[in-house]
Amino acid sequence: MDDPVGPSGAAIISALKQARVRHIAALPDITTSAGLLWPLSEDPDLTLIRLSKEDEGVSICAALSYCEKRAVLLMQQTGLMDSLNNIRAVACEYEQPVCMVVGLLGKEPDKAPTESASYGVRIVEPVLDAMEIDHILIENTDDVAQLPDTIDRAYDTSRPMVALIGRRVEP
Repeated sequence: MDDPVGPSGAAIISALKQARVRHIAALPDITTSAGLLWPLSEDPDLTLIRLSKEDEGVSICAALSYCEKRAVLLMQQTGLMDSLNNIRAVACEYEQPVCMVVGLLGKEPDKAPTESASYGVRIVEPVLDAMEIDHILIENTDDVAQLPDTIDRAYDTSRPMVALIGRRVEP
């Protein structure tokens, strides 16, 4: 975790396409906006669905799965925490493949999320573990390689997943 360079937005977009994701439901967040959200909004192969609240993205992603369309919800951890009841009901109890890419705002680059000085960052992984939600941590471009398989597993098992983005996404 000593590499200060964050993951490449282009690599994340490529990984999403490799996982056959074509819809992105999103709210801006400082961790992913410049390097990921803005490039996604200009990609002709992807449809960006702008949200006013994160929990509506949970329902939109679940509904798209019924239409055999793959989607990802892009937000920061504050929105994840705000959406836990909808994630619990729709994604966990109704067993829907809601895939989320979550920027960890305030996470220090030299620390694991559970070691962060930020309470809001520190509790994310334990909460996901308690909810039995599959999650990965993306700290650099090499970590992005996990994303397609994790998304495929979510759709194969009809379970939610979260990709935590631990560093600012580079353009």
